[in-house]
Amino acid sequence: MTSAVKKMNSPQSWKPPPQQDPAILSYQRSPNLLPSTNGNRETGFVEKLLHSYGFIQCCEREARLFFHFSEYSGDINAVKIGDAVEFQLSSDRRTGRPIACAVVKVDETSYEVISEERFTGSVVQEARVSKSKNGCVNGNIDGMGRVTYEHNGECFFLPFGLDDVSDSSLKLKPGDKVSFVMATDKRNGNIQARKIELVAPTPPPRLQGVVCSMKDSFGFIERADVVKEIFFHYSEFNDDINDLILGDDVEFDVQTRNNKEVAVNIKKLPVGTVIFEDISIDKMKGKIIKTLKSNRRQSDPLGGRISSQSPKGAVEFPYGDKDQSGEFTLQVGDVVEFTVATDRRDKLQRATKIELCPETFNQNSEKREKGVVSNLKDGYGFIQCTDRESKIFFHFSELIDLKKEVRTHDEVEFTVVPDPSTPNRPMAIRIRSLPKGSVSFVNVRPEKYIGTVDREPSSHKSPSKIKDNEPAGNIVFDYEGKIQQIPYYHKDLLDIREPPKYGDKVEFSIGEMKRSNSRFAATVRVVIRNIQGKSQGFIATVKDNYGFIENADHDKEVFFHFSSYDGDANDLDLGDEVEYTVTRKSAKLSAENIRKVPKGTVAPEDILYDKGVLQGKVIRPMRIVNPDQDEYAGLVQVGGDDDQDVESYPYGITSLTDKRDFLQKGDAVKFQIAAHRRTGLLRAVNIAAIRKFNRARVDSVKGQFGFISYEVEEGKKLFFHMTEVHDGVEVQAGDEVEFVVVQNQRNGKYSACSLRKITDRQRPERLLSRMKSIKDDLIGPRVVAVRQPRGPDGTNGFREPRKAWAPPQA
Repeated sequence: MTSAVKKMNSPQSWKPPPQQDPAILSYQRSPNLLPSTNGNRETGFVEKLLHSYGFIQCCEREARLFFHFSEYSGDINAVKIGDAVEFQLSSDRRTGRPIACAVVKVDETSYEVISEERFTGSVVQEARVSKSKNGCVNGNIDGMGRVTYEHNGECFFLPFGLDDVSDSSLKLKPGDKVSFVMATDKRNGNIQARKIELVAPTPPPRLQGVVCSMKDSFGFIERADVVKEIFFHYSEFNDDINDLILGDDVEFDVQTRNNKEVAVNIKKLPVGTVIFEDISIDKMKGKIIKTLKSNRRQSDPLGGRISSQSPKGAVEFPYGDKDQSGEFTLQVGDVVEFTVATDRRDKLQRATKIELCPETFNQNSEKREKGVVSNLKDGYGFIQCTDRESKIFFHFSELIDLKKEVRTHDEVEFTVVPDPSTPNRPMAIRIRSLPKGSVSFVNVRPEKYIGTVDREPSSHKSPSKIKDNEPAGNIVFDYEGKIQQIPYYHKDLLDIREPPKYGDKVEFSIGEMKRSNSRFAATVRVVIRNIQGKSQGFIATVKDNYGFIENADHDKEVFFHFSSYDGDANDLDLGDEVEYTVTRKSAKLSAENIRKVPKGTVAPEDILYDKGVLQGKVIRPMRIVNPDQDEYAGLVQVGGDDDQDVESYPYGITSLTDKRDFLQKGDAVKFQIAAHRRTGLLRAVNIAAIRKFNRARVDSVKGQFGFISYEVEEGKKLFFHMTEVHDGVEVQAGDEVEFVVVQNQRNGKYSACSLRKITDRQRPERLLSRMKSIKDDLIGPRVVAVRQPRGPDGTNGFREPRKAWAPPQA
């Protein structure tokens, strides 16, 4: 043991400190220490620790002694500032200064006398962790707490440290009632409280606050005593939680749960009880020097700054997102008016009730634009600008005047910036209302012009559904000897209830848009209605709510919507003759004002009976069968040979004997030839397909379509549409039908057409099973008596014997 200690203190095991330290140099230059003046050992505590030496504060004398780490008997790394030590007093031979050697750590309590009696008192000062500065402790009682107790009518104060508390996890606070024993230091007579135990904690005061957040089962309260929020659970509210809402004033107690403070025993207070801040009456003016958006510290609730001039000079006031009167965008340099609010908790002053001054737009270089509110939605809208083609989006939060309700057609002034949420989309901010008549979009010339409507704009049945961005109409007119074209819109009509139609003569003025210098027809009114231009044709296709009309020449088709038919659209059938007017509302023509005409009115023709009934095949179907082809009319040839010299004739929807027949290329047909009475052109009529009809039963019916138990493709039943059933007969599952299989030219799928109902549903299973039980020898023609014979008198059979007939006697 002794050798081990000597080895630890030997020069070979100790790393010398830096040579520039004078204390170390003095110690190293002294080969031997002066012998101790006496053999008594002294006590003290470590006051300072450096990299290789330290200082000890003596307990028996007012002295501060140097010691080297090599003189410490034990692990020097375990030594802390304030540890009690015992040492031998010696002196440096060169300087003669006293130093400590043979230093050992001792138990502090070995020098104390502990009282047998426990005393009761209260904490007046918390104990804290000792903080060292430059490696030393400022005094022996740095960071010590204080307890007070009464004895014989006198009040005494005793120090204590964190180590003197029996429960190290317990944090004593001022006012806590505790019990303790007194320890008297035998060396100097100092008394200290030790073995402290908590008797009764200080009752926490009732705190107040305002409910600032509520979730599903918990919320947060903004405290009135400190700038802090505290958590609470709904179960801690004394009354019905449904009566508690955001902004309610409450009082509560504070408890610590899972090392976090929570509010408990919550009670609602009258409105206005809790006041956080005092707001000044006087208003101030200032300039925005930092906005909330430019604040990089997102955690700072008061990130904005306003600079204002006061008698003492420029003063800056912070502000947050709730201090602005409104939610419109503030920019650096804005002139604002505000009041000052002083927080009672930390005396922080901030700007509140911030309003934008009108003169701010005259002082800064902000580019302002004008427009009219065109659309309003839930919380947002759109503005038609005077200088832009597209409409500008805006949010209601950007309205500066909160007292005025925004409406459509309101004239406004605003600033355009990029929308941060949607790239490449502008948005309007800082919107201010303008008086009526402040905004003008166009310049309308006073001259009047006459033109003809060449195309109508898209419209709806209800004028209120007409949109400004729909395709424009077109007017053709003569301007300075040249034919010109000019667009017009529904909003340019004087009478929107009676808009001009295709071919009508109209009067109009020329307007120019300010934003694009584009021209358009303004103040359009009808002068002469077009009473000509009536067209005739045949219904060629009927869909769910639209169809197509084959013209009288059988070479074109025109689209029509059911809403354009004068009558019930359900009465329309393929081949019906109609009269209509042609309108151009977009790139394609469409039929309007459709009405039926008597059969034989449209394009009458005469059948050439001398040519007889011809047979041939389809070499080109109609466009309704193959939409990819350019020609509308189909083409049939005489005979089945692929010879170019063979006669061929066009045909249309009226040429088909069965208007619902689905003739495809290569189908064998029989037909007759007819000549048009007016033009003399020949075309095929009474075309009937020569096909193989198949029979099968309907498997299922689903609304307007169904499936037949017939497989063209393996594993797939044959599809059919109800429009392919002849005479509109109702078809149900189990019915036997006759049909033709056709293949769609576009997608290659098979379907059934020309359906005819043969029999009703299949016999019940009980009859089928009975028929199966009949023997084979009974199968064949059978005679069954359907009525038994009766005599003249009503009796059954011939009961009287048969007599020979005798002729009557003359």
